[in-house]
Amino acid sequence: MEDLSFRHPVRARASGARRTAIVGVVASGNLEVLVERVLPDAECVVDIRTAAMGFGEIWSAVIGDFVEHYSPGGLKFSINDGGARPDTVSLRLAQAVRLIAGEGQ
Repeated sequence: MEDLSFRHPVRARASGARRTAIVGVVASGNLEVLVERVLPDAECVVDIRTAAMGFGEIWSAVIGDFVEHYSPGGLKFSINDGGARPDTVSLRLAQAVRLIAGEGQ
């Protein structure tokens, strides 16, 4: 197992008032994302626990793109990864932001 953590400053607070949300499932080629509204509005943290070791640079690029696109201020993401591809990671993170904003239900 490898644990990774990324902290980013963001431009704006994520929309919505919901405190927590969870998307995905931990399975081969997939991941589970728990998102919590627990940080100051100008910060975002993504903690990752993955069985696929040695992909830190790819995770960094995917998380950087996600933060730039969504500006998820105030949110902490906890990811349990089962070897998901980068496009699946991006999809689950986007779903988590939409769900905590109150959309998609």
